[in-house]
Amino acid sequence: QLVESGGGLVQPGGSLRLSCAASGITFNRYCMGWFRQAPGKEREAGGAIGSRGIVTYTSAVKGRFTISQDNAKNSLYLQMNSLKPEEPAMYYCAARGPRDYCGGSMLAREYNYWGQGTQVTVSS
Repeated sequence: QLVESGGGLVQPGGSLRLSCAASGITFNRYCMGWFRQAPGKEREAGGAIGSRGIVTYTSAVKGRFTISQDNAKNSLYLQMNSLKPEEPAMYYCAARGPRDYCGGSMLAREYNYWGQGTQVTVSS
């Protein structure tokens, strides 16, 4: 089970930190990623953690978003800075596995566990 938290209302240019708590899985055997979906749009990746902790980001968020993982706490985080008015969406964490190797996939169809999402609203 994956449970996201930390969403809310933020002004353009503001910051939010999302958390994802995992239970029922051996966290360090899974490949983790963050995705988002706006109304009427397809689910898109924000970024994903590969083996050795290498994080891959989409060009839309690179330089503004930071993904981190704490295996001791079975938790995944998404630090979002400089949020833009076009970025309101439901944000999801996802897990793929168990796997021995994580390639940092950002294809939603390859992830087999999903949280319920947390809503992020960007508005002045």
